[in-house]
Amino acid sequence: MNIIIVGCGRVGRTIAKQLDKEGHSITVIDSDPEALSSIAGTQNVMGIHGNGATFATLIDAGVKDSDLMIAVTASDELNLYACLVATNAGAPKTIARVRNPQYTVDVPKIKDELKLTLAINPEQICAQELSRLIKFPGAVEIDSFAKGAVDLIKVKLRPSSPLANKKVVECASLFKDGLRICTVERDKNCFIANGDFELLPGDVISIVSESNAAAKLFKLIGVISGKSRHVLILGGSKIAFYLAKSLSESGIKVKIIENNLQRCEQLSEHLDNVVVIHGNGMNQELLVSEGIEYADAIVTLMDTDEENIIVSIFAKDVNPDAKIITEINDISFSIIDSLPLDSVIHPKHLTGQYIIQYVRAMQNSVGSNIETLHSICNDQAEALEFKAREDNLAIGVPLAMLGLKPDLQIACITRNGKIIIPSGKDTIEIGDTVIVVTKHKGLFDLKDILK
Repeated sequence: MNIIIVGCGRVGRTIAKQLDKEGHSITVIDSDPEALSSIAGTQNVMGIHGNGATFATLIDAGVKDSDLMIAVTASDELNLYACLVATNAGAPKTIARVRNPQYTVDVPKIKDELKLTLAINPEQICAQELSRLIKFPGAVEIDSFAKGAVDLIKVKLRPSSPLANKKVVECASLFKDGLRICTVERDKNCFIANGDFELLPGDVISIVSESNAAAKLFKLIGVISGKSRHVLILGGSKIAFYLAKSLSESGIKVKIIENNLQRCEQLSEHLDNVVVIHGNGMNQELLVSEGIEYADAIVTLMDTDEENIIVSIFAKDVNPDAKIITEINDISFSIIDSLPLDSVIHPKHLTGQYIIQYVRAMQNSVGSNIETLHSICNDQAEALEFKAREDNLAIGVPLAMLGLKPDLQIACITRNGKIIIPSGKDTIEIGDTVIVVTKHKGLFDLKDILK
């Protein structure tokens, strides 16, 4: 597909990199020649210097022959206007990044008038992910499927876990509520777990579970499952705003520490029942005085990755029982995996996944398509949810006889609201949604699971 990206900031670069891996033809527009030179030197993209919200620049970029235009500049207004101009210039579909909370509410009401295909809010997407992790502190990561009815939960095995030193097939007797081990991360490698795979202490495993069975799962495998009651957020970004709003509405006590006085005033004005403290989140004395030792969860959302990492390590030292979540935007350094961090969240990467999910769905003119997509195991594997919409070779055949590709597992089937953790005797039927976990990248359709 021919895709135009307006904006060459962190989000634009991340999206361009991920879509380039998918094999698409990417053109990036930006008014900063240095930013264009940087991305062109590291990725297989074409750079256009200019204003991506003008008709002439979009024509130069080939908008009339494009399949999709994505506007992700730092300005919501510019993104919305660029999409409107692009549609009138010939772009069949457009996506705009919209971050302002007020616009997030208004845009769906006027999406047709703006001729906008999709509006995405990276900060809101990230806050939703953070909220799930805080509500289930025993998890390293949680990805949702089937409109929230099914979770893929990542946990780290402790030496005392009943699953440690057992083969996956031996764990099945413990999973009476319909659970399945899908992946295992060990020594920076990712494995699609089969029955003979032996689990070891320190492994990070992903388990498919019904959402309402998550608490039972944590208890079963010996990890913390108590709900967080007091959450400390360091940094008052847009992500912090959306997260604090969500948590406080759920009855969780939230405190934000932010260094910018004007931002503190804005947060206080728009967040009810949230305590906002003006101060430096790197000040250890302030953190102790504000109760970092007693928080159930601590989320670092400050300006730089370095600040977030340092404070997260300090927080873990003074409060080892707390759930620590660290925002990191630059994921290029492998050293991050060796740091003592509980959960790490990459906002720009989440946005890229969301857009890739949409792009892959666009490529399917008929048949099954992608409902949900999550990159897992440090981007070594994917968990995808397909909708079975037409008869093909994967329909009606017992799974044991399908001839699936290697390094691929059918983790869950949802049928008429019922969640099925399938065995070899189960089949996929038209209308089902199917969750597939695989190391194969670029699956577009349900039939792609076959050899």
